[in-house]
Amino acid sequence: MALLLLLLGPAGCPRTEPLSSSSDEPLFRGADRYDFAVIVPAGTSECFWQFAHQSGNFFFSYEVQRATGFANSRIILATASDPNGFQIGASQDARGQINFPTRETGFYQLCLDNQHNHFGFMQVYLNFGVYYDNFNTEKEQPEERRQLNDTLEAIGVSIRKLQLHIFHMWRFYNFARMRKGADSFLLESNYHYVNCWSMAQSCVIILSGVLQLYFLKRLFNVPASPG
Repeated sequence: MALLLLLLGPAGCPRTEPLSSSSDEPLFRGADRYDFAVIVPAGTSECFWQFAHQSGNFFFSYEVQRATGFANSRIILATASDPNGFQIGASQDARGQINFPTRETGFYQLCLDNQHNHFGFMQVYLNFGVYYDNFNTEKEQPEERRQLNDTLEAIGVSIRKLQLHIFHMWRFYNFARMRKGADSFLLESNYHYVNCWSMAQSCVIILSGVLQLYFLKRLFNVPASPG
């Protein structure tokens, strides 16, 4: 289990992050997005929590990179729940996405359920987090905003748009990483599968030849006459 905090809020939203013990210390801020691989053991589930402000955009994507067990099934159940515990999205497949707007501030729960597989673990690559339309984490005071001229305001808007485009490119990059990891494990698995079956078939062919030679030799073997 892992506790993941996202403490970056959009401009204009009330800041409700947990305060530190001393009012003089700054607020604790977590990362706004995560991407990593996790092992989900057989017959268990793994859950994570992500803090998000209201009026944000939550994204959650996953891909099963490796699966073990008799059936070797790569299907896993992924769910997302709001801070009140109500399920707001689910996906049951080898890969999937769950995207939704954050309508309230709090901890959102993400779970991976491997209960149907009782004999093998799964390696799942995760990519999730929250982004806001303006990427502005600090609310500017009205008097400070009035002091900005049109040029600086235009530069600020362009920078925020560029940040948003870079963020979406980062998401596409992570989709490619997920596919690459899954394809790599699949290629390795197929390689070992082909090698094992080729070796087994070669042994069968050699054994069949030896047996045929043995029986043919016995067929033409003339017993010596007594005498």
